[in-house]
Amino acid sequence: MSYQLRREEVLDGDRLKAMLEESPARAAQAILIAAREGVLDAQALLGQILLDGQGIEQDQPLALRWFEIAAHGGHLMARNMLGRCHEHGWGCVADAAVAARHYRQAAEAGLDWAMYNYANLLATGRGVIEDQEQALSLYRRAAEQGHAKSMNLLGRYLEEGRYCRADPVTAFEWYRRSALGGDFRGQFSYASVLVELSHIEEALVWYRRAMHAGHSVFLSIAAQTLSSVPHAQVQAMAVEYRARAANQVNS
Repeated sequence: MSYQLRREEVLDGDRLKAMLEESPARAAQAILIAAREGVLDAQALLGQILLDGQGIEQDQPLALRWFEIAAHGGHLMARNMLGRCHEHGWGCVADAAVAARHYRQAAEAGLDWAMYNYANLLATGRGVIEDQEQALSLYRRAAEQGHAKSMNLLGRYLEEGRYCRADPVTAFEWYRRSALGGDFRGQFSYASVLVELSHIEEALVWYRRAMHAGHSVFLSIAAQTLSSVPHAQVQAMAVEYRARAANQVNS
């Protein structure tokens, strides 16, 4: 496919994302051109591919710089990614308090991912004073915008009645929506409630989806939970989870 770009293509963030899937190295060149042209989406995307090493040599400090440039221009996801960099020490010294400031700014502007990330810090007291009520409020706001991971956590608060009135029926609905939205933890939560409702075959379908999407740490912890369920088919699923976790660690 030819990548002789017209100016309007270079300035089109969606076009750049599509190109990245087709040919990462060539797309990286186009993204760099667009970023230098001042396209905010391209600047944020350049930060992401530098962070991931996708189509370009990985360079976390440079990724951080491009996120800063895009965030300064008002790009909310770039602001969220600045938070991620500072939380995890990507291209900088890890500092949860700095991460929280970036997350909060993007969350206040309405970005669901930033609401989720800021809520995670509030729920665990990292970089901020622990505030479960505010965390719950942010998870709820993000969930209502369609954020699948927040849906699962909102469901957990409602199921356990933590900092809110217990509401297992509504919790189940949020788990269902999270599962359909593709969150593997939501899929696991939804499957677990289905087991309680004796819908075993349907539960196994969702457990398997969660297994294929989950990482090794999740799989190992989930396997312990599954092994304690008094149902042979679910316990057999625990064996599959452990095997997949081991394969991921060894691969």
